[in-house]
Amino acid sequence: MFFSFSTKKAANLEIEGYSTSNLDLNYTVVLEQNDLEKEVSFNRALPKLGKSYDGFKEAVGFKESRGNYRTINEFGYMGKYQFGIGTLELLGIYNGAEFLNSPQLQEAAFYTNTSRNKWILIRDIARFEGKIINGVEVTESGILAAAHLAGPGSVKKYLRSYGAQAFSDAFGTSIKNYMKRFSGYDTSFIKPEKNPRVDMKAYRM
Repeated sequence: MFFSFSTKKAANLEIEGYSTSNLDLNYTVVLEQNDLEKEVSFNRALPKLGKSYDGFKEAVGFKESRGNYRTINEFGYMGKYQFGIGTLELLGIYNGAEFLNSPQLQEAAFYTNTSRNKWILIRDIARFEGKIINGVEVTESGILAAAHLAGPGSVKKYLRSYGAQAFSDAFGTSIKNYMKRFSGYDTSFIKPEKNPRVDMKAYRM
């Protein structure tokens, strides 16, 4: 969630039709994985996802929006994983309304963006995984979650300065927080790729 929301034209999203006043803007959720699995507000039973890739992405999505694909926060970040339009454009997604209305597209965007971040950070993952920075053990999944929050560039600075160059988003959530919260997931499923793009044809009727 590093890029800010740009213009309505770029997003192709008619913001006038949306309001944050009646939305659940759950961007400060502090529940852990066990709470996610027990959450009674869902209308379906959640599987035991454990530390798998599915567990990782669902935990990130729950922290970002309580898993709400339709959420737009006060800064214009959209969907379950709270993407800004600048990040979406890097992934080949230019229609904000189309993105907001397609859970499948949002899931593809999360994987594609994480694949990109993993490619950018692959050397830092190899160098820092297992080290302790600011009292938190560095893991691949923690790095990738932090990159979703702050962008891979900020994570590079944090790691290479051994935590001296910190980052917090507009709500005060830090790289350290994400490193700790999302530590130890198996993210080997995510393949690093330079400049990946979402195949939009696969998500259109």
